[in-house]
Amino acid sequence: MKTDFKKSLDCYTAKRGEFRIVDVPALQYLMVDGHGDPNTSPAYSAAIAALYPIAYTLKFASKNELGEDYVVMPLEALWWAADMNAFTVDRDKTRWSWTSMIMVPDWIDTQMFDSAVAAVAEKKKIAGLGNVRLETMREGRCVQTLHVGSYDDEAGVLARLHEEFIPSAGLRMTGKHHEVYLSDARRVEPSRLRTILRQPVTSAS
Repeated sequence: MKTDFKKSLDCYTAKRGEFRIVDVPALQYLMVDGHGDPNTSPAYSAAIAALYPIAYTLKFASKNELGEDYVVMPLEALWWAADMNAFTVDRDKTRWSWTSMIMVPDWIDTQMFDSAVAAVAEKKKIAGLGNVRLETMREGRCVQTLHVGSYDDEAGVLARLHEEFIPSAGLRMTGKHHEVYLSDARRVEPSRLRTILRQPVTSAS
């Protein structure tokens, strides 16, 4: 049996037009940090180019060595800026910092990760391969929704999330804005892209 964590984990379920409070469990990710406009930053392209080969190498190692097969998870990213208006008002992407990441099962350990990185390095020369790390993230309570459409059209949804739903629920934002890219932007037209928008929160009191 092949495990699909998008179906088995509640935090990968979201509906368009619905803001939902979820408790995200501790999850393990392949991560790369960077800064700048994802559309033009060479660092962002390098991060994606490094993450996927490691993710697939780990999948096959897990299946062959542990008998645990799973679907490679979609690309995700944390986004932040010194002034969060860079996301909801002027959308100045040059001011954005980011962590690109792909979730991997908790049975993937440091030794398997190191072996996967070494195996990829033997086959391909990938800039930034050494910048990828394996890390567990504990987001805890979050509010999330599904955005359908271009990434550049997220501002209105984020404004409602940040300025209306979260305060009305007696919560305040904490942590970093999180996006889960359920669609492959290389194959899906912008108007049909499906993206989970997630914001960690805590009690406002």
